[in-house]
Amino acid sequence: MIRIMKFIAPLLLALIASSCALTKSQTNLPIEAADVMAIAPGDPAERVTELLGAPTEVVQLGRRSAYRYDFTEIKRAGLWLLVIGFFNSDTQQDRVWVFFDEANTVSHVGATLEGDRAEWGMPWSDRDEE
Repeated sequence: MIRIMKFIAPLLLALIASSCALTKSQTNLPIEAADVMAIAPGDPAERVTELLGAPTEVVQLGRRSAYRYDFTEIKRAGLWLLVIGFFNSDTQQDRVWVFFDEANTVSHVGATLEGDRAEWGMPWSDRDEE
């Protein structure tokens, strides 16, 4: 009986002390591609804020300006086995820049929309293959 307890006790401890976690955090609201595509050169700044909301940052470029919009999503996964831990974090971001001319109308729009591509995974998983 004592031999069995010597085997079962560490096994129970390993099961009790082991855990896993999944977390997700976001900064700002997701940027919709359709809203970005609706912005055209010559649109006033008011139209841009109607579509995308308040910018994350406004940059003055002499008499011109630019609005920056960001959305970030982070997904983290972790596994604890007694004293060993395995963790992974995947951060993806949407970023849109809208440039305005001296008349405060849109001159250029640039966007990278990858915020929805964040994935959970462990360090040994190969998430880059599609």
